[in-house]
Amino acid sequence: MRWKVAILTASDRGSRGEREDTSAQVIRELVEEDMNGEIVEYRIVADEMNEIKAALIEMTEYYQADLILTTGGTGLAARDVTPEATLQVVDRLAPGFVEAMRAKSMLKTPHAMLSRAVAGIRGRTLIINLPGSPKGVHENLAVILGVLPHALGILTGREGDHK
Repeated sequence: MRWKVAILTASDRGSRGEREDTSAQVIRELVEEDMNGEIVEYRIVADEMNEIKAALIEMTEYYQADLILTTGGTGLAARDVTPEATLQVVDRLAPGFVEAMRAKSMLKTPHAMLSRAVAGIRGRTLIINLPGSPKGVHENLAVILGVLPHALGILTGREGDHK
């Protein structure tokens, strides 16, 4: 079974073509190789609330992604609004993912506590915010990758709650 995965990068410089989006490349590699995911949509938007919200809604409604992984916009800077945009489009929170990512990251750097990432569910789509750096993406996604297929199976109704 292949999971439909969308990648959304929130980056002012990336959206203007001033920076290569290496974080999305890390997501693509891990998703395709380690969880049998198929990338159904990939987009870079500016750090703008309405652009992020619109992309998340379209990825959910039109592309019917099982999983949306965002990268960027989760820090303390004034333009970092990915968590707020995510909170405005999800129906329910799934905090265990970001709790696990932060806990693991804290073992490497105290700066992990600066992350404001959130995870939640919109319909039958799981949305998870990841950091903006390729290293941060790799470290955080590696923490949750093994659980994602089971979580998506439950969320989409393809498997029961308990194995």
